[in-house]
Amino acid sequence: DIFQHDDEQRLGSKDFQGVLRTLGRKHDLTGKMRESLLTLGRMLTFLSQAFESRQDKETRGHVKTLTRDVASLQDHTSFLTAKLSYLQDATLGLINNEQNNIIKIMSVAAMVFLPPTLFASMWGMNFQYMPDLHWRLGYPFAIIVMIVSAVVPYVWFKRRGWL
Repeated sequence: DIFQHDDEQRLGSKDFQGVLRTLGRKHDLTGKMRESLLTLGRMLTFLSQAFESRQDKETRGHVKTLTRDVASLQDHTSFLTAKLSYLQDATLGLINNEQNNIIKIMSVAAMVFLPPTLFASMWGMNFQYMPDLHWRLGYPFAIIVMIVSAVVPYVWFKRRGWL
């Protein structure tokens, strides 16, 4: 159930679609309850007006009690509707946070691999006159530059707390 607070409930569950479906069904149910209670309230108002002219105090008392009960149930239904709306907003907020984390990781991965890709593509061009082409340490130097250019953004993101 949505309002369960037991330790048995899986708090770490990420079945957001199921939660949203359940919340939607509960919202529909509370909507039907509100409509029914509104109809009952109107009926009791009509009934109390009909019994107002009669001398039967006991029946009038019962109608007043029923009217108060229906009003109380309407208040409780309004509370449940507000609680369901809050839970739906909270669930959508969790979905938004999860999507933001995924986009953040993808952005960091792109940023980490962009500099080495730039160096590899630049050195992969087959021009006749390129510096470092005939240098004996050119290949190890290129590998080291690509590794350093990947590690530096990673360390920078890690220190800023983005990972």
